[in-house]
Amino acid sequence: MAATEVAQSRRIVTGIPGPKSLAIQERRRSAVAQGVGSVLPVYVERAGGGIVEDVDGNALIDFGSGIAVANVGNADPRVVERAAEQLGRFTHTCFMVNPYEAYVDVCEALNRITPGDHEKRSVLLNSGAEAVENAVKVARSATGRQAVVVFDHAYHGRTNLTMGLTAKNMPYKQGFGPFAGEIHRMPMAYPYRWPTGPDRCGPEAAAMVADQITKQIGASNVAAVVIEPIQGEGGLIEPGAGFLPALAEFCRSNGIVFVADEVQTGFARTGHMFACEHEGVVPDLVATAKGIAGGLPLAAVTGRAELMDAVHGGGLGGTYGGNPAACAAALATLEAIGSDGLVERAREIGDLMLGRLRELAARYEVVGDVRGRGAMVAIELVRDGDRTPDPEALAKVLSYCHSRGLVLLSAGTYGNVIRMLPPLVIGDELLHEGLDLLEEAFAQL
Repeated sequence: MAATEVAQSRRIVTGIPGPKSLAIQERRRSAVAQGVGSVLPVYVERAGGGIVEDVDGNALIDFGSGIAVANVGNADPRVVERAAEQLGRFTHTCFMVNPYEAYVDVCEALNRITPGDHEKRSVLLNSGAEAVENAVKVARSATGRQAVVVFDHAYHGRTNLTMGLTAKNMPYKQGFGPFAGEIHRMPMAYPYRWPTGPDRCGPEAAAMVADQITKQIGASNVAAVVIEPIQGEGGLIEPGAGFLPALAEFCRSNGIVFVADEVQTGFARTGHMFACEHEGVVPDLVATAKGIAGGLPLAAVTGRAELMDAVHGGGLGGTYGGNPAACAAALATLEAIGSDGLVERAREIGDLMLGRLRELAARYEVVGDVRGRGAMVAIELVRDGDRTPDPEALAKVLSYCHSRGLVLLSAGTYGNVIRMLPPLVIGDELLHEGLDLLEEAFAQL
C-alpha cells in the first residue's frame, strides 16, 4: 500500500508512543542534539490524507500538518510523481551556476498568484526564516534605511536576524544573543486581550503603532514593517479588523516596505490563497515557505519589481535555493490546490471546526477564546474566566489527545493556546472524530 493509500481511520494498537517508537527514541538520545524537540515522539512510517501512521502500526489523526506544511497532504501523487521525475533527470546544479526552467516557472507562478497586479519578481530560498531575512535585505537595499519594525507575539524564524525579529524568548532566543540591531517592537492588535475590547482593537492599535514609530524611531528611518497577517506561533492571533489595512497605508505614506510573512498562512491555509487577501491588503513583499512545495524544502520572497531589482547582482541567492526537485513539487502543489479546490475546502474546514469549538466554549469556562480562519484554528485556555493564561490545562488536554491518537500543537506567548492546522485534504469524518477526542479531553478536566 502506497503512502497515498493510507486508510483514513484512527487506529490505536499500542500505547502512544509504542515500543518501536520508544526504542528509536532511546537511540535518538545518543545521536540527535538534545536541543531538537518533538511534540509527540511517535516515529512515522507513512502518512496521507488526514492520517499519520507510526512504526508500531498506530494511525493518528493529523491536526498539525507538520506545522502547516502538508496543506495538500503528506504524499499527494502529483507532488510525488513530479519530484521523482525531476530526481531521475538531475538532483542539483545550483541555479546560480547552471540555471533550469523549473525555477523560472515557480517564480512566474508566485508573481501571478500573490496579491496585487503590479509587476513582480521572486527569489527562491530554503526556509521561512531565510525568506524573511531576505525580505529585510531587499527592503534595506531598496530604501537605504536600516530600522525594521516587528510586533509583540511575532515568530519569524531561528536565524540570528529572525530570532531578533521574534518576540518569544523561550525556547527561541534564550542564550543565543546578541541579536541584530535596529529592530523595534510594537504592540500587536490582539482582539481577545485588547484593553478596550475587540471592536476597538484594530483602529486603536494602528494609531498607537503609527504614533510610536513616528516618535520613537522616525518613519523616515524605517526600511520595513514585517508582520504575519495571522500570527502562528504567537497563538493564531488574527489582528483586529482594520489594523492591517491601516498599517499598510501608513507604510505607503512614509516610503516603508510592508512585508507580509505568509510562511504559515499562505497557500490556501486560511481560506484565501494568502491571508492578506481577507482584508484586501497588497504587501510590497511576501515571504512564503511551508505549504509551498508539498513537504519539500522551498521558500520565496515575491514583491514589487522595483524593490526586488534594487539589490545588486549576486546579492540574493544560495546554494540550494530553488532546488529543482522542490521546484517540481511546488508546481505540482499549486496544481493540486487549484484542481482540488483547496481554497474552498479550507473554508469548509474552518466552518466545521469553529462551529464545534464554539459549542465547546459555551460549555467550558476554561475556553476563553475561539478564533481562526479556514483550516487555521485555535482555542485559548484561561483560568476562572478571568483571562489568566492556563498552560497547565493545555498540557492536560494535549496529553489526553496525544495518548488517544490526535496530533495537536500548542502555541502562544503564554503557552496556553491549542493550535489546529489539519491538512486541507482531511475528510469531515476525521475532523469530527478529532474534535470528539478534544471534547473528551475537556470533559476530563
